[in-house]
Amino acid sequence: MQPSASAIPDFYYALFAFYEPALTILGFIGAVHDPETTHNTQAPWPADDPPPATLPKASIVTVIQLAHVCALMGVVNFFVLTAARKHLSTQLAIQEKIIFALMTPLLMGDCMHLFVTLWALGDERWDISQWSPMLWTTIVLGFSLMIPRIMWHLGIWRYVDTRDRQLEVTTDEKK
Repeated sequence: MQPSASAIPDFYYALFAFYEPALTILGFIGAVHDPETTHNTQAPWPADDPPPATLPKASIVTVIQLAHVCALMGVVNFFVLTAARKHLSTQLAIQEKIIFALMTPLLMGDCMHLFVTLWALGDERWDISQWSPMLWTTIVLGFSLMIPRIMWHLGIWRYVDTRDRQLEVTTDEKK
C-alpha cells in the first residue's frame, strides 16, 4: 500500500478524531449516569467482600472527574486533528510534527494505562477468568487505540516526511 499524502489520513482521522472521542464521551456519560456501577465494575471484587452499597461522595466525584478528563482528551483529539488536516494539508512536514506531538503522549498514556491497570490488579492480574466485563472492555478498547498509535509512529499508511519527501523530490526531478 502506498503511503498517504497526509500525516493523518482517513483511517487514522476516523479512529482518533471520531472513534476515540466517541468512546471517551460515552464513558463520561455512563459515569455521570451511574458512577457507582462505573466504580464497582472496574475490577473483580472478592466473593467475601462485595462492593459497597453506596459510594462515598469523594469516590463519586473522583469517578466523574476521571471520566471527564478522558472525555476532554477525546475532544482535544478531534479539534487538534481536524485543525492539522485543514490548515496544514499543504505543509506535511509541519502537520506530521504537530500530530507527533499529540500522538506521542497519547501512546505513552496508552502504555501506562495498560501497565497501571494490570499493576493495580495485583496477584489477580492474570486470572482473566475473573475479570469483569468492564475490565475486559478497558483492556480491549485500550489495545484498539494503542495498536493503531504504534502503527502511526511506525509510519504505516501515512505520510512520513523523512521517507516520502525524498520520493516526491525524485518524482518531480524525473518530470
